[in-house]
Amino acid sequence: MKKRDRPWIIRTYSGHSSAKDSNALYKANLAKGQTGLSIAFDLPTQTGYDSDHVLSREEVGKVGVPICHLGDMRTLFEGIPLERMNTSMTINATAPWLLALYIALAKEQNIAPGDLRGTVQNDLVKEYLSRGTFIFPPEESLKLMGDVATYCFQNIPKWNPMNVCSYHLQEAGATPVQELAYALATAIAVLDEIQPQVSPEDFPQIVGRISFFLNAGIKFITETCKIRAFVELWDDICLNRYKVEETKFRRFRYGVQVNSLGLTEQQPENNVYRILLELLAVTLSKNARARAVQLPAWNEALGLPRPWDQQWSLRMQQILAYETDLLEFDDLFDGNPEIEKKVEEIKTKALAELKQILTMGGAIKSIEHMKRRLVESNAERIGKIESGETTLVGVNKFVETETSPLVDGKDVFLTTKETAEEVQIASLNEWRNSRDTYAVSKALKDLASAARLGENIMPVSIKAAQAGVTTGEWAQILREIYGNYRGPLGISSTPSNRTEGLDELISEVDRVSDELGTRIKVLIGKPGLDGHSNGAEQIAVRARDIGMKIVYTGIRYTVDEIVDTALDEEVHLIGLSILSGSHLPLVVEAVEKLREKGGGNIPIILGGIIPEEDRDDLLKLGISAIYTPKDYEINTIMRDIIDIVQLHESSKVPSL
Repeated sequence: MKKRDRPWIIRTYSGHSSAKDSNALYKANLAKGQTGLSIAFDLPTQTGYDSDHVLSREEVGKVGVPICHLGDMRTLFEGIPLERMNTSMTINATAPWLLALYIALAKEQNIAPGDLRGTVQNDLVKEYLSRGTFIFPPEESLKLMGDVATYCFQNIPKWNPMNVCSYHLQEAGATPVQELAYALATAIAVLDEIQPQVSPEDFPQIVGRISFFLNAGIKFITETCKIRAFVELWDDICLNRYKVEETKFRRFRYGVQVNSLGLTEQQPENNVYRILLELLAVTLSKNARARAVQLPAWNEALGLPRPWDQQWSLRMQQILAYETDLLEFDDLFDGNPEIEKKVEEIKTKALAELKQILTMGGAIKSIEHMKRRLVESNAERIGKIESGETTLVGVNKFVETETSPLVDGKDVFLTTKETAEEVQIASLNEWRNSRDTYAVSKALKDLASAARLGENIMPVSIKAAQAGVTTGEWAQILREIYGNYRGPLGISSTPSNRTEGLDELISEVDRVSDELGTRIKVLIGKPGLDGHSNGAEQIAVRARDIGMKIVYTGIRYTVDEIVDTALDEEVHLIGLSILSGSHLPLVVEAVEKLREKGGGNIPIILGGIIPEEDRDDLLKLGISAIYTPKDYEINTIMRDIIDIVQLHESSKVPSL
C-alpha cells in the first residue's frame, strides 16, 4: 500500500486583545490539533506605533495582538516551545523588529536561533498596492527586506525571511494573471537586491528560502492552474535568471489563506462551501500543493470569529487531510489536456505582464502602475457583480432565504475586551519605567547609526529588543532617517471610459450641481490605521466617473486631519471608511470635531464592517447612511449621496 503523504501545516490566523489573551487562544488551538501558529498583529504594531500613540486610539488589540516590546513577546509565547514551533508572523513594515523580538526571546530561553522555524511575511510591495501597512518609502523598504533575508540566511537558516504575498493582491481585485506577475516581480526585486551582497556559492540557498503566500478564489480549477503556473514560472526564473542548478533550491514553496473577498454577509452559512472549494484548489494537485494552509471563518464578513468558528475551519482541513484519501495519490492533473492548456494560457499572459513591469524598472519602480491596474481590475470585478454577469449566490441571485440560526442570538461573534487598550497602555508605561534608560538610549543611537550608514538593520535591532526598546521607538528612528511614506492612490483624475448604466447618475449630478452653483464635492476619509482601502477607492472612482469632485488622499489620517481637510475643501459630504472595528469611537470623535470647528451641518456617511447592533447608536449620532459589505450596488450608494447632499444643502438643517 502506498504511503500517505504528510499533510500541510495546519494553521489559523489569530490574535486579539492582548498577548495574554492571544497566548490562551494559541494554546487552545494547538490542543485541538493545529500544527503551526499564524500570528495576527494589531494595526499599531503593523504600522510601527506604540499603543499610546494618537493614531493607535481605539485600534489596540482590534485586528490582532499588540506587541510593543520584548515583555509582550514573552507573554505571547509563554508555555509554547519555540524550538518545536513553526511560527508565521504576518508582519511587513516592522518585520525586522518583530523578528528581532522573536530572536531576543529565543536567546533568553537559551534556544539557538538556528533551531527556529517559521516565516516573516516581509513583503512591502503588496502593502503599497493593497494592504496599506507600509511606513517607509519603497527603496528603503526594499533595503530592509534584503537585510532580513541576508541575516536569516547567515544566522537562522531554517527561517523563511520573506513570504512574497499575493494574497492581498487578489483581495484588491487582482486577476490570476496579475497576482502571478506582481508576486514574481516582487520576488525578483528582492533577489536582485540581495544577490550582490552574498557570494555566488551562497546565493542559491537564499533563493531556496524565498516562499510565497497565495490566495485561492472560488474558480478552483483556474486557481489550481494558476498555482501550477506559479510552480513552472518560478522554476524557470530560478534556473535561467539566477542560474540555480539544484532542484531543491528551485522548489516553489507556498502557504495560503483562501479568499476572504468572496465571503458574503448575506446567507453567510454559504461561505462554508466556498472555503472548502477554495481549499481544494491548493491541495488537489500534489505537485502544486500548499505547504501551509490557514482558512478564514465562515462569518468573517460579519464580525470577529469566535474560537468555535475558527475550530470549524480547522476541522475542515483535518477532515480533508486525515479522513479522505487525497494524500494517497500522485498528482491528479498531470497529463490533463484542459489543465495544461489553461496553465499555458495563464503563463503566457503573466509573462507578458511581468515583462512590462521589468521593462519599467521592476516592482519598486512600477508601484503606481500596478496600483492603478488593481483599482481598474477591482472596478471591473464589482461592475460584473452589479450587472449580474458574475453570480454571487445569496447576493445577486437566489436571494430568498430562511433566517440563519447561526447568526441569531447573543455572543455570535468574538469581541475584544473593552479594557484591552487601557490595560496595554498601563503595561507599556510600566515597561518604560522599568528599563535601563542608558541602555535604551545607546541602542537607539546604534540603530540610527546603522540606518544612516546603510548597514544591516537586524543585529542592532536585536540588541535594541534586548535593551527594552519599543515598537514605536524603533519605527520612529527609522522614520526620521528614511521618511514617512504616503502610498499611491491608484485613482487618476480622469474619468474612465466606463459609462454603461451611469448616464442617469451623471445627469443627476449635473442637475444638483447646477442648483448648488458648484460641483458636488465629496471627501472620502480613512481615519485611524485601517489600511483596507479597496472599498474607499471604488466609491471614489465611481463618484469621479459620474462627475463629482473627489477629495481622497489615502489612508492613515487622524480625525482632526480629515475634519480640517473637509472644512478647507468646503465639501458637501464626508464619507468615512472604517473596517477595523473602531467605527463607534472614531465616528463620535469626528462628529465632535466637526461641531467644534463649525462644520456640524456637513453630512457623514459610513462604510465598513458594521455590526447591526451598532447601527442605532451611529444613526443617533447623526450619521446619514451606513453601508456594509452587503451593499454591493455602488450606483445605489451614489444615488443616496446625491439625495443627501441635495437635502442638506437645500434645507441647511444641521445633521449633527
